Amino acid sequence: MQRLLRRTEQAYSVGHERPLGGYVATLAGFGAYTGAWAAVVRHRGRPLPDRPDPWDVALAAVATFRLSRLLSKAPVTSPLRAPFTTYAGAQGPAELHETPRTEGRETVGELVSCPFCMSVWIVSTLTAGQLLWPRATRTAMGALTALAGADALQLAYSRVADRVTDTAAETAGDKDTTGSDLIGG
Repeated sequence: MQRLLRRTEQAYSVGHERPLGGYVATLAGFGAYTGAWAAVVRHRGRPLPDRPDPWDVALAAVATFRLSRLLSKAPVTSPLRAPFTTYAGAQGPAELHETPRTEGRETVGELVSCPFCMSVWIVSTLTAGQLLWPRATRTAMGALTALAGADALQLAYSRVADRVTDTAAETAGDKDTTGSDLIGG
């Protein structure tokens, strides 16, 4: 069996380092994680909705986006990622770029430094939360959505401030350097 797995990994990776064994472990972990949530939901006996409310879907999407970036990119959460990643530099406003460590932890390093990877786990957690504790989960998702909105406003403000500063610098550079503009000429 191990020989088959090794051959499959070699045929798949074509000379690239791809930790398929780590991915299998991650998939198994995710299956166990979501299975545990499903068991708790079933045990609690709460009925599943016929379909999700569109407002909840939008709220979950924005909350998942913001929480996944907060956990996978924010400097303040870097101590959580440090055992599995290496700092590589700044990446955008208030975000870090980190690379997965290669000492057998690359799969976890990829997961914790990738907002796309992290979002699958987060949306699963939020979905379970909505089924078990809808009011508390919606409150938390509302807060994360507000944070995403505040971030967008911060970025927009910075962009406007940069444009105003650039325009002021350009205007100052267009002034007559002979001083005639100072004496009414």
